[in-house]
Amino acid sequence: MPFWINLIVTILSALISAGIGFILIPYLKKLKAGAHILEIGPRWQKDKEGTPLMGGFMFILSTVFCSLIGYFIILKYRGAHLLEAPENALLKLLAGLGAALGFMLVGFADDYIKVVKKRNKGFDAKAKSVCQAVIVILYLIALRLLGNDTALTIPFIGEWELGWFYYPLMAVAIYGFVNAVNLTDGVDGLCGSVTLIYSACFALVFVIINDWEYAAFAFSLCGGCLGFLVWNLHPAKVFMGDTGSMFLGGCVVAFGLASGLEILIPIIGIIYLTEAMSDVIQIGSFKLRHKRVFKMAPIHHHFELSGWSEYKIMFVFSGITLAAGALGVILTALYSFK
Repeated sequence: MPFWINLIVTILSALISAGIGFILIPYLKKLKAGAHILEIGPRWQKDKEGTPLMGGFMFILSTVFCSLIGYFIILKYRGAHLLEAPENALLKLLAGLGAALGFMLVGFADDYIKVVKKRNKGFDAKAKSVCQAVIVILYLIALRLLGNDTALTIPFIGEWELGWFYYPLMAVAIYGFVNAVNLTDGVDGLCGSVTLIYSACFALVFVIINDWEYAAFAFSLCGGCLGFLVWNLHPAKVFMGDTGSMFLGGCVVAFGLASGLEILIPIIGIIYLTEAMSDVIQIGSFKLRHKRVFKMAPIHHHFELSGWSEYKIMFVFSGITLAAGALGVILTALYSFK
């Protein structure tokens, strides 16, 4: 795929995302859609009380728009009509975007209840899980209808045909990683920067495997996160909220499943996995031993309470993602061209 297509969607998405902030943030302030900071967190986090929530709409709108623009630019470049595109290319793209938007709606319900209905607990946890499970099932049905491969590919080891077991395995992975991305959103700039690097690495993976349409999707998300960080770096002027983090979680898993290299999700997404596991370990340890392993979970709060600045947490976690992402890209390249 020509580099200029990638460049166009990335820059356009970044500009749109950042530009929306000039309209969205004042509007959210007018609605008094501010975050409520819980007392259990680090005391300095209380200074963020009232910071506008649901800023995730900035990169959501830019990503969806630019992914579709990228798709039609690619069609034009191929000299093809809509129905002459590679088999299921558009439907496959829409399935990924649809899943991400479905998770976004669950996050939006949570944010809406918190900031508009003024109920701090947000969306009922059980109802939230049920809604997420429905989206996971619908997404996997869509992939099945599109004829996705049920083999798990591990570079240099081979393909393990899982048959129908693929679907419950992926259901657990999707549910887990969507919520893991949500947990990562707890420090200014953290989730946005980690996901920027994650999407950039997967964009390169799609370039390597010659999936032009999903490369445009990943580059669009990369640009959207970049534009969002203009407003979200410390001190944040807006938070993405569950609206944004759930959408990002949907994109994170969609990239892995669309690439056919699902094993790259926990590799490139090592930070998401670590955040989720720190929460599981903390809860398990407290219930079984009545002792905490970390000062606070998820783990970014442990480092925050250990004296790390929000910038240091963001840069270190992003650096780890970059190293893991480079490994994932290299593995893909070596395996694809062996």
